[in-house]
Amino acid sequence: MGERKDHEVYSCDVSPDGSRLVTAAGDGHVRVWSTEAIYHANDPSYSKPRQLASMNYHSGTIHTVRFSPNGRYLASGADDKIVCVYNLDPSPPSHIATFGSNESPPVENWRIFRRLIGHDNDVQDLGWAHDSSILVSVGLDSKVVVWSGFTFEKLKTILNHQSHVKGITFDPANKYFATASDDRTVKIFRFTSPGPNSSAHDQGHNFIHEKTITAPFKSSPLTTYFRRCSWSPDGAHIAAANAVNGPVSSVSIIARGTWDSSINLIGHEGPVEVCAFSPTLYGAVPSSNNDDSEQAKQSMTVIACAGQDKSLTVWLTTSPRPVVITQDLAKNTISDLAWTPNGSTLFATSLDGSILAIVFEDGELGYPKPMIETEKALTKFGANRKGTGILEGPDALLLEEKSKAGEIKGVEGRMGALMGDGHTNGTAKPSNGNPPVINGSAAGPGINMLNTPHNGTTEGGPPAQPPVASPAQEDPNAAKIAKLKQRVTITKDGKKRIAPLLVSSTGGAESSLPQTQLMAAAAQASKADAPQSILDLSKPFDGLPKGGLASVLLGNKRKLAAIEGGEDSQAEKRLALATRDGTAVPILINAPEGLVIPRPLQPMTGSMPIPAFIRPAVVNPSTTVSQVRLAIPKMRSLITQRLKHGEERDNDDPDDGLVFEVRNSPNTPVGPRHNDHEPVRVTLTRRGQPLWQDFIPRNALLATGNHRFWAVGSEDCCIYIWTPAGRRLVNAFVLDSQPVILDSFCWWLLGITTNGLCYVWNLETVSAPHGPISLAPVLDTALFNLQPHTINGPSITSARINSEGRIIVSVSNGDGYAYSPPLQTWQKLSEMWWAVGSQYWNSTDASVGNIASTAEEMKDDPSMRISAGIIPHLEHYTTRELISHGRGASLQRMTKTLLKKEGYESFEATISIAHLENRVAAALMLGAKREFRINLRMYAKRLGAEGLKIKVEELFRTLIAGSFEADEVANNDEDTFINKTLEERGWHSGKSQLCGWERQDLLKEVVLLIGKNRELQRITSPYAKLFNITEEEFSNGPESDPDTMKS
Repeated sequence: MGERKDHEVYSCDVSPDGSRLVTAAGDGHVRVWSTEAIYHANDPSYSKPRQLASMNYHSGTIHTVRFSPNGRYLASGADDKIVCVYNLDPSPPSHIATFGSNESPPVENWRIFRRLIGHDNDVQDLGWAHDSSILVSVGLDSKVVVWSGFTFEKLKTILNHQSHVKGITFDPANKYFATASDDRTVKIFRFTSPGPNSSAHDQGHNFIHEKTITAPFKSSPLTTYFRRCSWSPDGAHIAAANAVNGPVSSVSIIARGTWDSSINLIGHEGPVEVCAFSPTLYGAVPSSNNDDSEQAKQSMTVIACAGQDKSLTVWLTTSPRPVVITQDLAKNTISDLAWTPNGSTLFATSLDGSILAIVFEDGELGYPKPMIETEKALTKFGANRKGTGILEGPDALLLEEKSKAGEIKGVEGRMGALMGDGHTNGTAKPSNGNPPVINGSAAGPGINMLNTPHNGTTEGGPPAQPPVASPAQEDPNAAKIAKLKQRVTITKDGKKRIAPLLVSSTGGAESSLPQTQLMAAAAQASKADAPQSILDLSKPFDGLPKGGLASVLLGNKRKLAAIEGGEDSQAEKRLALATRDGTAVPILINAPEGLVIPRPLQPMTGSMPIPAFIRPAVVNPSTTVSQVRLAIPKMRSLITQRLKHGEERDNDDPDDGLVFEVRNSPNTPVGPRHNDHEPVRVTLTRRGQPLWQDFIPRNALLATGNHRFWAVGSEDCCIYIWTPAGRRLVNAFVLDSQPVILDSFCWWLLGITTNGLCYVWNLETVSAPHGPISLAPVLDTALFNLQPHTINGPSITSARINSEGRIIVSVSNGDGYAYSPPLQTWQKLSEMWWAVGSQYWNSTDASVGNIASTAEEMKDDPSMRISAGIIPHLEHYTTRELISHGRGASLQRMTKTLLKKEGYESFEATISIAHLENRVAAALMLGAKREFRINLRMYAKRLGAEGLKIKVEELFRTLIAGSFEADEVANNDEDTFINKTLEERGWHSGKSQLCGWERQDLLKEVVLLIGKNRELQRITSPYAKLFNITEEEFSNGPESDPDTMKS
């Protein structure tokens, strides 16, 4: 069949179900055709329409069109530098053919879904990952742009090519993609499929360049429109167009893994522009379940090639010669080829305006094998059948639909915030009449915007209810914003234009976009255990001052400070007068307002002021024989301590202006003996008014305190403790050496001495949960003592105590530790290994969301405060050390080397799962209630995605153990919760609660998250029936659980 058009046809593709053919041409239209109507072209009795739809959203020639493998989207790229993504609206078309044109009325309602802007020149080719997780576009600007297949956010721009990129193909095992360019190379890139909520921030280490292939293309011509390559369905080979074998044009067959290109298909007289493997494997005999002969087991692939010689060839891997040769099939260059899913029909497009359909008879190319044979061939390359298994029953189907509905709702809600929809608490807004989105901005006025889908709309769901207006919730800036949106400006040529308004300027409500997990921990730390200063990894790290590197080397030039009430140049005039007649140039000092001439100091009268630092502390002799030696703080003349803002205070205990001061005595003696010094004054004041005062004999090194007690560590190895009213709570504690770290939380007090011993006291019960604990294991003392020479080991950078009396320590090598009293050992919670190898480091997954707890939530459930924010804080610190010490590059090189080695294909996935297991175990050990639930959900999602049946079964058995036991006590009191959870904190405790959550609730969530994976439905279906998950209303999906995610 040949269909003649007035313009060149550049591209075609067949939908995954084989029912539609899409073409792109120079007239700027994307046309969708019915393949059934094409097959019946010669049947006069067939009356169904041939053209189903025609879209005209590009302003130039369209070079490529591609259906997504899941059949949900259609993408097109053109010379207007834009990629358009369409989706099929099930509602009938609302318009007829354009007035004055001979276009047939549309049958299907294809609407533009996204407009993606990321190229600086023509878009030449597009490619979808086989799981539809990413879309890759290539163009004449030498860019390879990776887009998310879920949110269509730009994930990465790859600039490895040196010239026009004209072809892209994906590995069916979903491990690699290959690009072909006019720089005469084919480049292979390794990738891991991103999740639905991935962003450019967490995909920086994905899409890694694996190999560059140059041998077959060293003298290839640069006159072709395209270099469309193709990957074989068994994943073993790549067919690369426009190769050469000496002076002859050829198609190069590149072997996977070794990337060897020794095989060439020779037969075309001109350059080959397009290659296309048939998507199915073939056999020499029809497939039969009872046939076990070698001939029946043998598989072969079919490849079609075409190009500038206007001919088409079809090759089999079992034959050295082409089985089909058609010369002068078209009158001009053949630009694209597309197979139907069953491999029986091949469509071709030509620059002469024709669309060709070549139908093969049964057995002409071989006999197609079942899809399971293709999947078996891909398993040796690490591919799995995610979501393609057989349903276990109607309950499993309901569970899968509910699980997917919650995930889609979370993804579209996040994209709604990205695009500025102004969602509040995840509520979807009506989208009728909203314009399509261009990378986060509205489409231009020339685009058809009628009923275009808007971000945040749940497809197929019930219509959103309009929010009830409330006077207290009205935006005071709404009227102003409305005026700004309609502000008209006049351009230089006299045309009227509506001035654009930034999306960020219209957001009056809090964005529903989930923050990074570590940023959420920073917000939560203000009310819980985490410290106040946390590195914000959502922003680029910048360790240079204003002015950049030049200011570090040369310094910033500063103007002279202007005299108050004078002109700007008055200071320069005074300087010029001062240096006249050959006098010396006066000294200038660097003040905040600029360079100023210093004023002479007044003569000192009366008593001398106490210096900021008096002297070093006296070194304890015990440090000379200690295994660990920590530096003693320098003795300060004045130590001040305020109440910690992260702790909750009693309502009748105001803290406004409370300052705890320790004023050490100066070095001057006050008596006849040299050692007679003034006593140290300890004072508590409120707004400058003293509340009480006390004295201690020796100078102080450290001070800490909260609304329950105040403590001071002195240089004579003692710790003094007072109540808020100034009463001495206990006798002074005598330690083995001077304290170097003091920290307090609630009734807990932590003291670390210079010998590396950690003391913990509970001042409410006046007891210690354990004896002194050495820091030697944390500091790798055994490892460093084995060295032949003395070297610097890691040092303690921070140590603190949480609300349960657990010691939390971070070390200068980036590791984070916590001491477990039940296990009587240190446990490593964070290390640099996870930062480089795990895909969940600094994750922005929507399931993590914002874990910050509000004051109301903490008041209602005191258990939420326990250990909240500790794990994100330690991972923040690890990342900061990784950046500051420059170790990230070496670890990344090591990881990249491992990924290339045989046997390490699953390295990244294994490390990611291990990192989640480490987080879950750490949250359970610390009693971090909210973080335990969030990380458990992430862990369950990844297990389902990877199809790890053994771990899923074990997780279910562990959660259901004890889930039907009744608790004896139900109390929200924080102390009761701590005492209770310390005994029950274990997977196999046999209690109905796990880390403060009901096991049944956790198990229901996990079953619902994994239920969408069909290969695991044999495991999840019995649990779904047990808890009646499929019968419950799915009003609040797992992605919108208020206990897990805050909008």
